[in-house]
Amino acid sequence: MTTTTTPHGLRLTLRGAVLGRAGAPVLDGVGLDVVPGEILTVVGPSGCGKSTLLRTLAGLLPALAGEVEADGEPVTGPHASRALVFQEDALLPWRTVRANVELPLAVRGVPRAERRERAGTWLERVGLAEHSGRLPHRISGGQRQRVQLARALVAGPRAVLMDEPFGALDAQTRAGMQQLLVDVLRGTGATVVFVTHDVDEALFLGDRVALLSTGRVLRVPRPRERAAHTDPATVALRREVLESLTPAP
Repeated sequence: MTTTTTPHGLRLTLRGAVLGRAGAPVLDGVGLDVVPGEILTVVGPSGCGKSTLLRTLAGLLPALAGEVEADGEPVTGPHASRALVFQEDALLPWRTVRANVELPLAVRGVPRAERRERAGTWLERVGLAEHSGRLPHRISGGQRQRVQLARALVAGPRAVLMDEPFGALDAQTRAGMQQLLVDVLRGTGATVVFVTHDVDEALFLGDRVALLSTGRVLRVPRPRERAAHTDPATVALRREVLESLTPAP
């Protein structure tokens, strides 16, 4: 059977990085070290550069200054080892659920039989095996996000960069997707950088949480349980994260 696991996650590093577009930087002097295999959640006020950070790590937006590295090598452009997941599912409407998941493998020339096997494995893992022949408009928004997650992971990326992927979902579906993400990542070894506006989402998912407005990176108490939000350490951390989102008087 074909395996879709990765040997280990990428280490993603920024040193003194200035990020944004020429003449319009949004982040200055960023220093960040994302540990292989961890989930790092990133929070900050609107417009602070969260999406810019992800696009820079993905290789879609070059840094204006400083260093951006993946496993010690400069990030100079997109690479198959780094998958980017957006809030909009971006599924191709004319391709079935299975064909959408197969797409990254087809682009790389993976034989059809192997593509189907690997796509089928991931559709089972995200609970959509019975919907594999449907078109995207025939499934719900939460199911489309599951398809996008399967498509991002099917090729075994070593880092997954997620830009508010659950932001448009209702609260119940969002909670289910958060748990699904944790469950399906288990055993892949992939490093995850997850941008969110939702403080509780950041604390539930993240091994650490990066506060872009203050530059601090804080470890999240574990175990990862919904009930942990009443733990005093988690309450104190939540307060600090919320304060980082509040504009200075």
